[in-house]
Amino acid sequence: MVLIHGWAAAASSWGDVGSGQLRTFALDLRGHGDSDRPVDGYRDTETWAGDVAAVLDAVGAPAVLVGWSYGGLVITDYLRRHGTAGVAGIVLVGAITEIGRHPGGHVGPAMRAALPAALSEDADVAVPALLELTRRMTATPLDGPALQSALSIPLSVPPRVRAALFQRDVESAEVLRSVDVPTLIVHGTADSVVDLRASEYAAGLVPHARTRWYEGVGHMPFVECVEDFTADLATFARSVTTTKAGS
Repeated sequence: MVLIHGWAAAASSWGDVGSGQLRTFALDLRGHGDSDRPVDGYRDTETWAGDVAAVLDAVGAPAVLVGWSYGGLVITDYLRRHGTAGVAGIVLVGAITEIGRHPGGHVGPAMRAALPAALSEDADVAVPALLELTRRMTATPLDGPALQSALSIPLSVPPRVRAALFQRDVESAEVLRSVDVPTLIVHGTADSVVDLRASEYAAGLVPHARTRWYEGVGHMPFVECVEDFTADLATFARSVTTTKAGS
């Protein structure tokens, strides 16, 4: 499995997802975590597609791509350029698949409230917005130390990168309709960062997509209902990799 995190997040956001169960790789997107922070490439489908292709090359395809939040959009970037080459299956986790004024990019009230302040270079503007957004990532608030640890992740992403990721307009209906590998779409019903409608939209377009809504869970099911999420992910990944190996 290849785990692709969201906007202003990092590989570490996933915690121990997949640990000890499946061969799992969590990447840091360009500009995030331990990855380089190049000047450009953040608005370009080709660049994101190339980044994912390079990871698949390195870890060995076929793999299950797991995209959380903005990571779902990065998966559609890859699909737009490469189709499902090297992909055994797809999991979308509270994900957007479009950005701009498109139904696959519906964000929730917490994300709307954070913008544009969370993109500012002025710390007095950005930090309070990012703190409030981080608080609202989960339906049940994180405790003090966990909240501070979570807040450190978006603060480590340069403001120019946080802003650039929103300077895109991407429509993905045809890409989603063309998906020909097993797909699981999961979402918390109490997610206030990405609206559930974004997942419902993707589920209505991806052929034979399976869905799993986590009742009362926010934007981080891999933190909030880790046992259920990990079990669902492992069951799905094993089913598609076994099928792929036997085909």
